[in-house]
This record gives sequence, C-alpha cells and structure tokens, in this order.
Amino acid sequence: MDSLKKGLLVGLQTTWTLGKIIFPITLIVTMISYTPLLNWLAKILSPIMGWIGLSGEAAIPLVLANVLNLYAGIGAILTLDLTVKEVFILAVMMSFSHNLFVESAVATKVGIRMSVVLGVRIGLALFSAAAIHFIWDGGHEKAQYGFVSSGQTDVTGWGAIIYQGLESATLGIFQLALIVIPIMIAIQIMKDLQWLNWFSKAMSPFTKMLGMKENTSTTLAAGLVFGLAYGAGVMMQAVKEDGVKKKDLYLAFIFLVACHAVVEDTLLFIPLGIPIWPLFLVRLVTAIILTMLVAFVWNRMEKKGFLNNKEKEVV
Repeated sequence: MDSLKKGLLVGLQTTWTLGKIIFPITLIVTMISYTPLLNWLAKILSPIMGWIGLSGEAAIPLVLANVLNLYAGIGAILTLDLTVKEVFILAVMMSFSHNLFVESAVATKVGIRMSVVLGVRIGLALFSAAAIHFIWDGGHEKAQYGFVSSGQTDVTGWGAIIYQGLESATLGIFQLALIVIPIMIAIQIMKDLQWLNWFSKAMSPFTKMLGMKENTSTTLAAGLVFGLAYGAGVMMQAVKEDGVKKKDLYLAFIFLVACHAVVEDTLLFIPLGIPIWPLFLVRLVTAIILTMLVAFVWNRMEKKGFLNNKEKEVV
C-alpha cells in the first residue's frame, strides 16, 4: 500500500512538472497552426527540399510534424501525390524530428541543453534523408495510401481556435497523466520488491554497450516504449533517487531522441504504404551507433583532460 501511495504521489508530481511545460506550448502551437505562419514557413523551406530528394510541397508535412505532431504530418502526406521513396524519406525524417517544441522543452527540464536536442534530432533527419536519397535507387512508383486521421479539424474564429487549443492542451495533460502515473507506481513497486535491481542487471550488457551505467535502464525502457516525454518523467525521478550522472543522462537522451516510442511511432506509418521494418531498423541502428560514438568521444575527451570537472557537469 505504501508503494502505491508513494508511486501515485511521484506520478502526480511528475505530471504537474511536465504539464506546466506541455500545456502552454501545446496551446500556443495549436493556435499558431490555424494561422498562415506554417504555410509561410513551408514556402521558405521548399527550395532546399530538392537537396534531400523531396518536392517543394513535402515541406508542409515536415513543418506540421515538427511544430505539431506525427498525426498532423501524416495527415498532410495523405493529401500529396508522392512516390514511395519520397514518403519513406519523410517518414524517416519525421521519426527522428517531430513535436520539437514540447519534447525539447521537456528535455531541458531534465537538464539537457535544448541546443543538443534540436541539433541531434534535426541533424539526424537531414542526414538520413540525404543518405536515403543518394543510396536508394528504387521507390519511384506512386505511394498507395490507406486511411488515417490528420488530427486537425477545420476551425474558424479566434474563440473556436482558442477553445481548440485549450482542448488539445488539456487532452495532452490527461494523456500524460494516464501514462506517467501508472509507470511511476509500477516503478515504485518494482523498487520495493527489488525487481528493479534485477531488471537493471539484465539490461546492463545493453547499457554498457552504449556507454551507460545500469541505472539508466529504466529510463531507456520507458522512452523506447512510451516516448521521449514519458522517458523524461522517469529520468527526472532517476536523477533524484539513483544519482544518474550527467554523462549517462546525455547518452540516454541521445539514444531516445533517435529512437523513442519506437513501436507506436512506427505503426503510425503503416497507412502510408511504406515498408515499416526498414524504418524501425533505421531508427534503432542509428540510435545505437550514435550513442556509442558519442560515448567513445566523451571518454576520449575525459582521458585527455579536455573536460574539467565543471564542464563534465554541464556539457
């Protein structure tokens, strides 16, 4: 019973902490989505789309996915006449880089620099798109779409737009609570029963391969299954109770920004008629290689004395 109470309290505190970030950002971004600003931004990006094998109109779903969410980006793709290759490039880019405002703000709450989150996510999106464009010669047939909701309704009038923003923000917090609170309760029960120690040890070969210590395993599992925001909630608690070091904090988030909510996000792209196993493998393999590379460079810099004690805490 004590585990249930403590887990519930931690879950409510985490929901409140993240909710104070997610609610206003969701409200503002939702309102902006009903203005000409997004179309204006898409037009600015259109000239560079050809560099990564996309038509100018493909900038629209990219902007929507990054400013809003994957549902909005996928919904926009369904309105465009694109090839399988173009849709696959968009899917990979959107998998790495979406919902930037909310997820980046949540990461800063944990202690990760926003510039790192944005740089990794946008950099991975652009690099992967260019690599697919130059390496893959196939996929020139027209994409055959299934059915999926765009996630955005036609709303007119500022009153209705504000209401829509409030509704979206409230639903976002409600969804956050539905996931974070049970996770925190389950983690607390696992801690009290000593199951978490066993889980950490079972995950230790994988976390060690990535250059992290065992106490990051719960965060990785939560982020992989539920998403970056929910992984951040678990990480916030791990930093308080388990003494997760700054280096492991960054490595865990670098892995998760490349590969989070990997099952749900991957399945969302099924209606677009693209091969989803390659999409899944691209994210997973990229996350593993990138995290191992960063860990290697970080260790070399520490050994050569390029990082002093203060820098090790804030890098």
